[in-house]
Amino acid sequence: MSKRIVLLGTITHDTISHESGFSYEGIGGVLYQAAVLCGMGKDVSLYTNLGRELVPQVQKIIQSWSHLHREGIQRVPGPGNRVELHYPEEGERVEILKSVVPPLTAAHLVKDLPEFGMLVLILNSGFDIELRNWHQITRAASCPVWIDIHSLALTKKLHEPRKYVSLSEWEEWVEGVDYLQANKQEVASMLGFPQRLPKEEEIARFGKKAFGLGLKAVFMTLGHEGGLVMTPEGSRKIAPPAAESIVDTTGCGDVFCAATAAELMDGKDPFAAGSFGLELATKAVSCKGIEETYLLAKRYREGDRP
Repeated sequence: MSKRIVLLGTITHDTISHESGFSYEGIGGVLYQAAVLCGMGKDVSLYTNLGRELVPQVQKIIQSWSHLHREGIQRVPGPGNRVELHYPEEGERVEILKSVVPPLTAAHLVKDLPEFGMLVLILNSGFDIELRNWHQITRAASCPVWIDIHSLALTKKLHEPRKYVSLSEWEEWVEGVDYLQANKQEVASMLGFPQRLPKEEEIARFGKKAFGLGLKAVFMTLGHEGGLVMTPEGSRKIAPPAAESIVDTTGCGDVFCAATAAELMDGKDPFAAGSFGLELATKAVSCKGIEETYLLAKRYREGDRP
C-alpha cells in the first residue's frame, strides 16, 4: 500500500492580531498540515481550491517541498479564502471570514483515488466540501480516514464574528471515518449546547456515541491542558511538554492533526500517536507561519528535537 497521505481542506490568507499588539499576515489553513507532513518526509497529495490572488504567495512557500504532489490544487477565480483572527488575552479567538472559495467536489479526487495510506479532511472554513461529496470520497477510500471537524461548528456568515452553533449533523460527517479531531468547544457543539463547555461525564458520553458510530479514536485538543485521547478500550489525558516561548498559537491544532495522523499511518497506537502530535504542536507555538512550521517538522525528521 502507498504511504501517501491525501489531504483535503482550504488554503487561507490569515490576518492575525493579538491583544498584546503583535500582528502579521500570512498563508495558513490546510497548508499547515501539508507543511508538517512534507517536513516529516511524508508524500502528500493536496486537494484544495486556491483563489488566484493567493497563487504567487503559495507557490513561493511550497516551491521546495519535494514531497508535495500538486495535481489536486485547483485554481479558482477571486481573492481566495481570507480570514481575520484576533486573539484576546483570555477566551476563544475571534474569527471573521472575509471571503471563501467554492467547495471541493468529489469527481476529481475519486477519479484519481489510488490506495493511499491515510485520508485527512480539515474543515478549515466550513465551506470546504459538501456532505454528499464527502460521502462519495469516503466510500471510495480503502484507507483509514481522519476528520477535523473544526469550522463546521461555526456560523457560516461572512464579515461578522463567527459563533459556535449546535452541530447535530456531525454523525453524518463521521460516516466512514476512523479518527475524529475536535476541541472541547466543538465537542460541546456536537453535543448540542455550544453555549458552555462539556462536563467530564458528557465527554465520556460523546465518546461512547462516537464509538457506536464506528470511530476508532477521538482526539480532543485541550489547549494549554494538552489533549484527551479516547478509544473504545479506554481514555487517556496527555499533558503537554513545557513550551519554551509562545509566539503564535495559530495552526497548533493543525500541527497536532498532521503529526498524529502520520504516526497512525506508520502503525502507532492512538495514545503514542497523540503524544507525538502534542509534542510537536507544543513546539509549534514558538513558530510563526507556515515556513517556520515546515522547518520545525524537518528538524524533527532529522532527529534535531529542540
